[in-house]
Amino acid sequence: MCRWAAYTGAPIFVEEIVSRPGHSLIHQSHCATECLSAINADGFGLAWYGEREEPGLYRDVMPAWSDPNLRSLVAQVKSRMFLAHVRASTGTATSRNNCHPFAVGRWSFMHNGQVGGYDAFRRDAEMLIPDALYPQRKGATDSEALFLTALGEGLATDPRGALERAVAKFEALSRQKGAAPHIRLTAALSDGVRLYAVRYATDDHSPTLYHRWSPTRGGRAVVSEPLESGECWEQVPPGSFCVFENDAVEIVPFCPAPLAAAA
Repeated sequence: MCRWAAYTGAPIFVEEIVSRPGHSLIHQSHCATECLSAINADGFGLAWYGEREEPGLYRDVMPAWSDPNLRSLVAQVKSRMFLAHVRASTGTATSRNNCHPFAVGRWSFMHNGQVGGYDAFRRDAEMLIPDALYPQRKGATDSEALFLTALGEGLATDPRGALERAVAKFEALSRQKGAAPHIRLTAALSDGVRLYAVRYATDDHSPTLYHRWSPTRGGRAVVSEPLESGECWEQVPPGSFCVFENDAVEIVPFCPAPLAAAA
């Protein structure tokens, strides 16, 4: 399983989430506690929003803990919204194009989890990506294919509905041609204005998801694992879609299953 962290709020240096906390994302990359694999060494990625509509993007295949360029970058870049991810591959190659986050236009997306038996229906999944978006298909992961499918389902105007429809299609393919567990998913996505997150699984083992508002920073961290012990982190329940804007939080049900059953 991968690990990720996202932030929205008053601008902060990215290192305040990625590298400085006691259980920072870099620390989690070799010492995770709430996942099946403790090592996430198949690359690192960062998408951050600044003065432009589209996010900046940095991705590389080095383990996060041994990348000096990453440490320098997060110490200098200050952002009001960013997504950061450490990767543990579920089968696809370790390459820059397979590292999260993925970005198209103003949207960025990252994922932790798996689509069961993806190799058995990879061609079918590729066919779900609209022709107009297929040139954006740079890598080979199920995560990027899910993101592009969601964009084609109307992510720009209906983030929850588009992601529900995309997940339902992938779940249906996994049930028809793949293997259990069919879907395990936590994901974060942003259009540079709002931060969205989702937690969902077809079994009882959805990856963990937490969030915390910091009044001193004036911002919210949304993470796979708490960044510091002793802090009051709120766990997102399974089957939830979250919208984070300023200090407001909206958590509503995420229900692709009925759609998948009807597919």
